[in-house]
Amino acid sequence: MSELNNRPINFLLADDHSLIRQGIVFLLEDMESEHVIFQASTRQTALESVRENPIDIAIIDAHFPDGNSLSILPEIKKIKPEIKILIFTGIDENIHSLRYLNAGADGFLSKMNEEEVIEEAIMKMISHGEYISPATQVLLVSSMKNPNMLNPLSVLTERELQIAEMYAEGLGNLEIAGKLDVKQNTVSTIKRRIFDKLEIDNLVELIELIKNSQ
Repeated sequence: MSELNNRPINFLLADDHSLIRQGIVFLLEDMESEHVIFQASTRQTALESVRENPIDIAIIDAHFPDGNSLSILPEIKKIKPEIKILIFTGIDENIHSLRYLNAGADGFLSKMNEEEVIEEAIMKMISHGEYISPATQVLLVSSMKNPNMLNPLSVLTERELQIAEMYAEGLGNLEIAGKLDVKQNTVSTIKRRIFDKLEIDNLVELIELIKNSQ
């Protein structure tokens, strides 16, 4: 990414909270780097911005009102392979960072970090094209010993996985409840838990995750 030091850097700030985007704008101004900023508040507008603008570095939230950004990372890389993506989010790094790196992100940063760490992460994205935090480095080493860590479905219990796979086969709550001999509201509760753990919003995303994990 050293060529970025010789010209203004085009940033995409994609987050549905304008205060978060504005905070990054202030941070970039403090860093005194030459830059151009594009902004997006939804997954869809983030994708459109990548298509229409010469983005160098995209700083993207993990979760938007119109869905999870995990599924658009491969598409962004397909549109612009050289783009560098930093996921900047409030979700748990220890649970989710490897999933996002595996999907195409070049860095993962928690919003819980101090300003200096956020600035350091952006500088690393500019100079090296990636940012791997100490916490994620530990996870990457662990994942080399245990490849299952890269499987997003590994966070599910055996029963949750069983029900997730039944949804992927096209079964509904009533059918699943009948097959497992449990109450329908029990299945609904487990479904919500599956969605929460996987940071997804709908069955389409669940089916996509299961398909990609096989």
